[in-house]
Amino acid sequence: MSVSQSCKDGRAGHSGLTERPILNELNVIVAEGAEKGSKVIVYSSEELARKLLVSWRKSGVIVGDHWVAEMVSRNSCIILSAPVQKEAVLIARSGERKMRKRPFGKISDGREVELYTLANSKKVEIEITNYGGIVVSLRVPDRRGEMADVVLGYDDLASYEKDKWHFGAIVGRYANRIANGKFRLNGHEYTLARNNGPNHLHGGVLGFEKVVWDAREDSSGQNESLILDYVSEDGEEGYPGKVAVRVEYSLTDENEFQIKYSATTDKDTVVNLTNHSYFNLRGSAEGDILLHELQLDADQFTPVNENLIPTGELRRVNRTPFDFTRAEAIGSRINQDDLQLKFGMGYDHNWVLNGSMVGGLSPAAKLAEPQSGRTMEIFTTEPGIQFYSGNFLDGSVRGKGETAYGRRSGLCLETQHFPDSPNQANFPSTVLRAGERYESTTVFKFSNVSQGWRGEESVFDARGINVD
Repeated sequence: MSVSQSCKDGRAGHSGLTERPILNELNVIVAEGAEKGSKVIVYSSEELARKLLVSWRKSGVIVGDHWVAEMVSRNSCIILSAPVQKEAVLIARSGERKMRKRPFGKISDGREVELYTLANSKKVEIEITNYGGIVVSLRVPDRRGEMADVVLGYDDLASYEKDKWHFGAIVGRYANRIANGKFRLNGHEYTLARNNGPNHLHGGVLGFEKVVWDAREDSSGQNESLILDYVSEDGEEGYPGKVAVRVEYSLTDENEFQIKYSATTDKDTVVNLTNHSYFNLRGSAEGDILLHELQLDADQFTPVNENLIPTGELRRVNRTPFDFTRAEAIGSRINQDDLQLKFGMGYDHNWVLNGSMVGGLSPAAKLAEPQSGRTMEIFTTEPGIQFYSGNFLDGSVRGKGETAYGRRSGLCLETQHFPDSPNQANFPSTVLRAGERYESTTVFKFSNVSQGWRGEESVFDARGINVD
């Protein structure tokens, strides 16, 4: 049977090939080959076939002369010939992403919770549960291609239900602190739970991390997405307004982990959402983060009082331990005799991002771990980033593999509006009016380098970030 005839008939017509449907944005059929020199035949419309070919080229599947692509326009199919080895066919197959879902257990009230896995062609994998929208694991390669989980957390759902450290969670309705658990809006004072000394923290006792979100998979865009929805009722944790919240997670073949937040309300309220993952780029069980090198695109930060509430000042970082405009090892100045460091027992402060002046998706941070070569760049639409160096972890909590998470074994880089904004008139507003829409996007881009870096040139370049 000729190749053209096999396309026309909708059959592979080659021994060793089996057809199965794949679920991506193109909804095409791939005939898989597992033997050396076999062919992968993609059945589609010509337009969709061309899109698939372009997509695979962008993701590195088709490289130079290793692949020969032939468009058979009349019968609308692509023939990808693999004249190399079996691995080449497996690379092509790995580009056919399909989100995986499995049970993660039941919470104490008996409700079932799921665990979803996003994966790309570079073998990066992210596990997310619809309990609290928690990022359970995030596996990325080092400079040798060895994979490691770079976020702190637990092995089981019950531990997340009891967790007080906010590992990997969506925090809200208001991320960070609100002074004295109170704020005024439209002439009315609202009282919130005080769950952090005198302050309200991360949405209260039962914030967004302690609820089960409605989850669905979406393959309509360029990248598969996990969409989580939750409705926060009027008065929940003391906040006004019934708020419908959506968080969308996706992973690209460029190793970009994208998080999109949106919300609407039927009554004026305040909203400030973020993800609270603790990162350790050496691996989640590999000691502290003091040798990680951090660069922040921020010339100012918001100093705090003894209760970690901003004073209202925007202070220049130059000639202080808070100057990360060039890459610095986190541990190099963390124990200096500085009042702000004493208040936070290290870094637990908000930086004012330079990109907030221009709007849109802007560079925020770059983190590198010299031993592994892993790097993480952060881009965001938010005006601030809270850098927390894990100062309050004390070894009492046992995480993945029974690892005792000691002081500074992970760090957080939380993109958000400033702490206590509802009480600080000179800070960017966090008020969401009825009929308006809250929207926020953050991208974590992972790569690796052969050597450490010290920021001799700017690492902040938004080119290559592709947000659907």
